[in-house]
Amino acid sequence: MKDDNIFSQEITEDEFETFLKSYRKNKDNPVRVLLALYKGNMRKILASCFFFIIKASPVWVIPIVTANIVDIATKQKGASLHALWLNIAIAVIFILLNLPTHMLFVRNYSIAIRNVEAGLRSTLIRRLQQLSISFHKEFKSGRMQSKVIRDVENIEFLSQQIMNSILSVLVSTIVVLSIVISKSLLMTSFFLVAIPTALLLVSLFRKNMRAKNNAFRTEIEETSARVAEMVEMIPVTKAHGLEDIEIEKMDTQLTSVRTKGYLLDMVTALFGASAWVTMQLFQIACLGFTGFLAYRGKISTGDVVLYQAYFSQLLNQIANILNIYPNIAKGIESIHSVGEILLSEDIEDNTGKTRLPDLIGEYGFTDVTFCYPDGQTPVLHDFSLHVRPGECIALVGESGAGKTTILNMLIGFGFPNSGTLTVDGYDISAIDLKAYRQQIAVVPQNTILFSGSIRDNIAYGLLSVTPEQLAEAIVSANLQSMIDALPNGLDTQIGEHGGKISGGQRQRIAIARALIRNPRMIILDEATSALDAHSEREVQLAMHNLIKGRTTFISAHRLSTIRDADRILLIHDGTVVESGTFDELIAQKGEFYQMNVLQTNTVSLTV
Repeated sequence: MKDDNIFSQEITEDEFETFLKSYRKNKDNPVRVLLALYKGNMRKILASCFFFIIKASPVWVIPIVTANIVDIATKQKGASLHALWLNIAIAVIFILLNLPTHMLFVRNYSIAIRNVEAGLRSTLIRRLQQLSISFHKEFKSGRMQSKVIRDVENIEFLSQQIMNSILSVLVSTIVVLSIVISKSLLMTSFFLVAIPTALLLVSLFRKNMRAKNNAFRTEIEETSARVAEMVEMIPVTKAHGLEDIEIEKMDTQLTSVRTKGYLLDMVTALFGASAWVTMQLFQIACLGFTGFLAYRGKISTGDVVLYQAYFSQLLNQIANILNIYPNIAKGIESIHSVGEILLSEDIEDNTGKTRLPDLIGEYGFTDVTFCYPDGQTPVLHDFSLHVRPGECIALVGESGAGKTTILNMLIGFGFPNSGTLTVDGYDISAIDLKAYRQQIAVVPQNTILFSGSIRDNIAYGLLSVTPEQLAEAIVSANLQSMIDALPNGLDTQIGEHGGKISGGQRQRIAIARALIRNPRMIILDEATSALDAHSEREVQLAMHNLIKGRTTFISAHRLSTIRDADRILLIHDGTVVESGTFDELIAQKGEFYQMNVLQTNTVSLTV
């Protein structure tokens, strides 16, 4: 079908929040969580159930027809040839009804399931965007991908099993027991023994199977995360000839997955075999019992066929549920798994916070102390700094001194444990960070590009970009000569993470992405580290014009890139030990002076 209107539209913010509240409330009850998922699709589910009853009706009608024909053939109950043809006609009509009603059954539940599948993934993606940067640093990206892809697939499969198997069991049990009750209470009691036996089997295996599913799911997520890391590290691995070490590491992980999978398979096999043996014993018992009653003249020969057919149906349905129970358990485990994201409270909530007007660019650190959650020693302590609008501040110091931490706090990726950080006089923890970040630009130390064209990467996130804006950003970032040399120019595809272009080119694209936003505040974290000397000089000239009237923070190891900064702060162990212009710090002949001498000598030796 090509009609896209049969599917619901993307979930709204209100629907998203409503589902999250429902999930939290029912997190320990997977059935209620599923009902919350399908809340907007219940009409489709009910319609599907209606068509299921009609399409499944031949299964219940044919045993009755068969029993009647057996009685007619043995000339019992005043049989006639007319009754024979009537029973056959009834059977044919019900069988023919299966074709259209089966299609309508599948159509309705498929629409509902696909809506829920897309909606759940959308919910997870929204939640991932809401979660704080600290959550993303702790939670491996491969595990997140596994939850969005694999766990949602398991929940989708669980839904399909409910519609195809559990619904069949429920309806068949009700219909079969209703017919048997109307014919014989004695046989009804025999039928009812089978259901508690099946439930007892499930209860005996449920705890162990859930534990094995949880262990296997965790190992699969860890494997997914390690594969993602391995792929990311392939250039480094091959450059250092470490392929065998990576293979050994992955083999160790895969052995763990294999072991957990084997234990799960054995529990599943024991459960399945126990279920099959139990159900077959019941089948033989029913055949013997009905045969005995017919021999004594208590029931007719047709009734033996009827009861045997119905009991066989009931046992087959129960056996089917028992056989798919491991998959049901897997789906239930996945419902708990996605809860690790949906239930996390480590979110960046901007609700009710102050939305800054146009950013001026005045910043103030007052006695700021910051320590990471898993750290014992503060990265910053008693750090104070006042930055005027339009001022260019450069941060230098050895690795681990606290430079990147300061930049992350300016972005809103962390808040002081004590002291205050203000933006235009507002405490940064009290402002709408999403609106604030739309007025700043960041060029990170590790260039982040996506697979697509150069144009797409420069204009990322902007709804409209004029050719003039694009051209200005390209020239300022020293990209023009590179683009002119490419056969497809701006539309050249750069590959995954920009793998088809050089490191310096990737960095310049990231700089152009920042320039085109015309931000009020700019953060440059080692932004020119990947540029050659010639490109660095040209970008410095462009940035010199760019930062006029804009507050700029630059973190740099190469001191030549910060010569024109209004103030340079030398950071050591989270505090400012030297401060001033480039010339002032050189004149002091302190630690900054020594760093500059060392770098100058290193450059001379290299040349």
